[in-house]
Amino acid sequence: MKETLTAVADRIMAGYRLQKDDAIVQEMLTLPLEDLQREAGRLQKHFCGNHVDFCTIINARSGRCGENCKYCAQAACHHTDCEEYGFLPKEEIMKVAKADQDAGANRFSLVTSGRALTGKDFEKALDTYQEMHKTLTIDLCASHGILSQEQFHRLVQTGVTSYHHNIETSRRYFPQICTSHTYDDRIRTIKAAQAEGLCVCSGGIIGMGETWQDRLDMAFELQGLGIESIPINALMPIPGTGMEGRPSLPPEDILRTIAIFRFINPTANIRLAAGRKLLPDNGKSALLTGASASITGNMLTTSGTTIAEDMEMLTELGLTNR
Repeated sequence: MKETLTAVADRIMAGYRLQKDDAIVQEMLTLPLEDLQREAGRLQKHFCGNHVDFCTIINARSGRCGENCKYCAQAACHHTDCEEYGFLPKEEIMKVAKADQDAGANRFSLVTSGRALTGKDFEKALDTYQEMHKTLTIDLCASHGILSQEQFHRLVQTGVTSYHHNIETSRRYFPQICTSHTYDDRIRTIKAAQAEGLCVCSGGIIGMGETWQDRLDMAFELQGLGIESIPINALMPIPGTGMEGRPSLPPEDILRTIAIFRFINPTANIRLAAGRKLLPDNGKSALLTGASASITGNMLTTSGTTIAEDMEMLTELGLTNR
């Protein structure tokens, strides 16, 4: 007898984890979206309760990146209007971090362009994290590319608790979007961060020309890595990049991806990221049907929603980030 979606969700809540060869995995690609979202919402409620995690970022070093990721405006090989600047002054970063903390965000991250943050800029980052850890209460996250084990150790010593490093897509499709480093480089970086006790935030971008199978493979890769926070970005094609001119994904595809990722990674925070504005009500319904987290604040690649607006939305939905 064919197992229903509800029965599968019940088994997951009882401790089962989906495997690639489970029949329901392929069936989820064509099941009515409403049914899939309903059960994803049940899983979210069971594993995450009413809690939604809000994180914010600051672009602490921008542009002139030597990598060739096709989607990225900061790659030097692309011709975009990306702003270019070196590592920001500590005082400027501290001001933004405190404002985000006071507005109610749960976590604050420094993001820097380039293959890896090294040398004097890495020392500046450590000094900034140390000062934030000493004077603020907001949790600290970092996103500095392919770091060494020693660098991760030093980040932890300054008070950083999370590290962001996307796998971006499936292993099969990765060479189609980047050749200046490998998929295995990213996997090694994630494992090195985890070895130092960091919570890893890792997801990817959908809408870059990958197949649904690539999306499933990415979800299962993240499951195998034990990722606790999974940002799902919908491609916002930027003029001058290798993704210029690609059509935007329909909202149904994004919502289906979120729901499927909840089934495959039921305990993780499935995080709305770039492309929120492609969704109805800026992702409002997604926060009840699989997504339990979001990037918020005024950032270049997201909807530009303020923290205050997102906090108000949580109240409307009967959710909380505390």
